Order: sequence, then C-alpha cells, then structure tokens
Amino acid sequence: MSFILLTKMTIKNKFKPTVSEIKILDVIWALKSATVREVYNKLSEFEKVGYTTVLKFMQIMTDKGFLEKDDTVRPQIYKPAVPQKETQRSLVRDLLERAFGGSAGSLVIQALSMKNTTREELHEIRELIDQLEEEAT
Repeated sequence: MSFILLTKMTIKNKFKPTVSEIKILDVIWALKSATVREVYNKLSEFEKVGYTTVLKFMQIMTDKGFLEKDDTVRPQIYKPAVPQKETQRSLVRDLLERAFGGSAGSLVIQALSMKNTTREELHEIRELIDQLEEEAT
C-alpha cells in the first residue's frame, strides 16, 4: 500500500519544479543540453550564484527526473527529461486547479490583465479561441 502511495506522490510532484529549478531548466531548454559550467555561466549573468550550488541543484533535478545526465563524457552533459511545453502545461494545470477553481477563463483574464500583451500574443490567443469555438460547435 505504501508503495502505491509513494508512486502517486512521485508522479504528482514530478512536474512541479521549484523557482530555482525552473531557472536551470530555462537555460537547458534554450541550449538543448548543457554542462554544469554552461548553466552556471548563464545564470551568473543575471544573479549571484555559486558553481557548487548549481551542481547540487542539477544533481537533485536528475534524481527528481527533471534532467537526464550523460556521464559517459566529461564534462557530464545534462538535457531536459521533460519537454518545456509539457512542464508548463503541468504547472498551469496545477495552478488552474489550486488557485482558480478550474476556471480557465479566470486564469486567462488575470494573466492578461497583469502584463502588457504583444500584438503577436493577442493574435495567437484569438486563433486559439477561434479554434476552440469551432471545436465546440
């Protein structure tokens, strides 16, 4: 029984990276794959961070299933274990349920009202709405 519970917890938490883990994932998603040094160099452009801290985070993220490590080469190369869009969807789905009672409309209204939206983004949103309306009829 505890094995099943553990498995469900692992699956449930698998796609919920922390803010720091998302910063690391952003770098690796952009580069497709990276060494610890490459991630450290990119992160240190924007904030003060230690090399060993980045290393430890990436080791933990590998254990959690966020990253895959190729240790047949030196230095070791890390790549994302889960595509960016899949991770984003999981995070949004969780936020949607916890903070917006499952209402996608409320989430979208809040998101659009908080930040200036580009014409390109508005065009994509309109296309998606048109597609969803078409599918609903």
